[in-house]
Amino acid sequence: MYPELFEIPFLHQTVKSWGVMVVLGFLAALWLMRRLIRPLGEDPDFLSNAAVYALIAGIAGARLFFVIHHREQFVGRWLEAFAIWRGGVELLGGVLAALLFLWFYLKKQRRPVRLYFDVLSIGLMVGLGFGRIGCFLSGCCYGKCTDLPWGVRFPYGSLVYQNQIRPDPQRNRDKPYLDLPSDFFGIPAPDGSGWLPVDEATKTSAYLKPFDRLTPEQQKQVTEGPYRCLKVHPTQLYSSINAFFLAAVLTVLWKKVGRIRPGVTSGVMLVLYGITRFFLEMLRDDNPFEYHGFWLLYRGGTISQNMALYLILAGILVIAYALWKPAPLPAAAPLPKPAAGKNK
Repeated sequence: MYPELFEIPFLHQTVKSWGVMVVLGFLAALWLMRRLIRPLGEDPDFLSNAAVYALIAGIAGARLFFVIHHREQFVGRWLEAFAIWRGGVELLGGVLAALLFLWFYLKKQRRPVRLYFDVLSIGLMVGLGFGRIGCFLSGCCYGKCTDLPWGVRFPYGSLVYQNQIRPDPQRNRDKPYLDLPSDFFGIPAPDGSGWLPVDEATKTSAYLKPFDRLTPEQQKQVTEGPYRCLKVHPTQLYSSINAFFLAAVLTVLWKKVGRIRPGVTSGVMLVLYGITRFFLEMLRDDNPFEYHGFWLLYRGGTISQNMALYLILAGILVIAYALWKPAPLPAAAPLPKPAAGKNK
């Protein structure tokens, strides 16, 4: 777990691993998308501009979705809703915002919407593959406990550890996975002199003491002993592998039917990602279960599972429309003529 890669000298600002992976994912996706769209006679530079705008819209949408979903955390301090560098985004919100923006933007620019959506859907999976590695480095989007040999232990104080030492009523868990003694918890003294003790009844609502405030014996207990973090599914890496696999499948599909049936590739992406995200969510242990809301298709599932079902339905409609109403694509760009006097 490396949420911060390094600190910028003199500025005292750290470079976040999640942000680095998002940038790398964006550049890799952009490189692939430009290669896919160039033979169709479309301007790769226009695609690059559209991708940048979509990235900005996606980040804003992902943050907005997180703030709305966890609005109780921002009551009385709404300015913190803009502090995206502190973490807190929801991928599906970003995807929806980016898709909505792109639809309006491409329509306004009179570009073939289905063509661009097909190519961008492949790029989205590539970017997601890198982004989920960033989630793994940051310790978010974590999985359930497991005894499998590839299970991962996160460090003391991480989001995973905080989840394991507290009950989670939003996921119907009344007891913590790890029953940490009360002397590991406390409340910072108002004068900054130390930590005020808490009792067993109130410990899980108090702060977890920083690692350097623990005794040597306590430090050993949380790193090697009975109170170390339980192994969890590396769901971030599962999601990354899934995204790269889907990108490969969609690229093959695009090369076979993309020109004949534009729109099919993006529709298949929605269906496949929706299905895989629904089942991957079963292995995660961070999102609360949802029971109320007229829009819920799966009561008792997470918000991501419900959004995944909507993606599947939307993908089926997109595929049906693409098959029912083909859209003409621009002719492929002509191959360059060989230079005079040279034989090929």
